[in-house]
Amino acid sequence: MSCLFGFDVGTKIVGVAVGNRLTGTARALAAVPVRDGEPDWHTLDTLRREWLPAELVVGLPLDNDGKEQPMTRTARRFAERIGERYALPVAFADERMSSQEAARRFAAGRAAGTRKRSDAKSIDAEAAAVILESYLLTTLGTS
Repeated sequence: MSCLFGFDVGTKIVGVAVGNRLTGTARALAAVPVRDGEPDWHTLDTLRREWLPAELVVGLPLDNDGKEQPMTRTARRFAERIGERYALPVAFADERMSSQEAARRFAAGRAAGTRKRSDAKSIDAEAAAVILESYLLTTLGTS
């Protein structure tokens, strides 16, 4: 029961990552489309059945001063809905700088020849992995 899901919530795509509390690692899993404000629940449900996460971690978008912004409400609403849907605990993790780190990792992968330009659509899932890794680092460091 050490599997967790991490989410990078956007208005067009929700990045999904899977992580492991035992190893403290996470990896990009999927970029799930959002249409008319609704994530593709079928895809999320399928991922949940496949991985059976015990906990959900949602990236919380804050401004540079750590204050909430309009997108924060979207992330909180998603967290509430997915927590109720799956009857699982939901934690939040500060997602500041996650997109920049995901872009840096993608660029490094391109330079190393391990990523293709067509893989760019998965950058949201990579951001979810960054969020989840940060959360694991924080929680494993304090437990």
